[in-house]
Amino acid sequence: MAPAGTPPTAAFFDLDKTIIAKSSVLAFSKPFQAGGLISRRAVLRSAYAQFVFMVGGADHDQVEKMRQFMSQLCAGWDVATVREIVADTLHNVVDPLVYDEAVRLIEEHHAAGRDVVIVSTSGSEVVEPIGALLGADRVVATRLKVEDGRYTGEIEYYAYADEKATAIRELAASVGYDLDNSYGYSDSVTDVPMLEAVGHPHAVNPDKELRKVAASRGWPVLVFTRPVALQSRLHLPPPKPTLAALAVGGVVAVGAAVWIGARRRTFSA
Repeated sequence: MAPAGTPPTAAFFDLDKTIIAKSSVLAFSKPFQAGGLISRRAVLRSAYAQFVFMVGGADHDQVEKMRQFMSQLCAGWDVATVREIVADTLHNVVDPLVYDEAVRLIEEHHAAGRDVVIVSTSGSEVVEPIGALLGADRVVATRLKVEDGRYTGEIEYYAYADEKATAIRELAASVGYDLDNSYGYSDSVTDVPMLEAVGHPHAVNPDKELRKVAASRGWPVLVFTRPVALQSRLHLPPPKPTLAALAVGGVVAVGAAVWIGARRRTFSA
């Protein structure tokens, strides 16, 4: 625990491929189709794009075009329905995907008296309940615009790249976090600004570009290799064998990969 009177500190975690063992694109594509929210064509594009995204990445211009694509994809979805199904069956998606090393690290930071904050480009509809299950103190996530109980197809707040660092600094100003003594964890080079915002940045299973940055700056590189069931770590109730999870946050998380796949290969419906 921190000595009395010292400023609070925090550990800031990216979500996909940092806490969750892989991008949620494949986990969410088939459930979306099962619920009638996306077409088979979009599912196939998502699966192909998973490979492309992991191998090649995306530049800023591509990401901006992806943002438009992914926000339009969920236009018209009923917010209450999405949230209800996420709450009911979220563990069906997350259980096999959580790194045991990440969960242990979260526990260690809490034991040391630090807040845990998840900072994710994924949508708040999925990040917030995952954060609650993991015991995160706060969540920063992408928010989709809602009107009359439905998503409009516009993004109200996009937690990506530099915006993550801005959000961390604003949160620090509000809560009083000492960022020089705080920690950061991510797998992606797009999160370099987020990692630069704290005094103890860490690269977790980094992509090629982040590995180069980490090596040049002397940042520790962590390798997480043990996916575990979140249910087994947190003693959640047993999963229900009925509905598959439908999380709009998954679309926000995977929109980038979907768009790349659509550009590089055409699938027939």
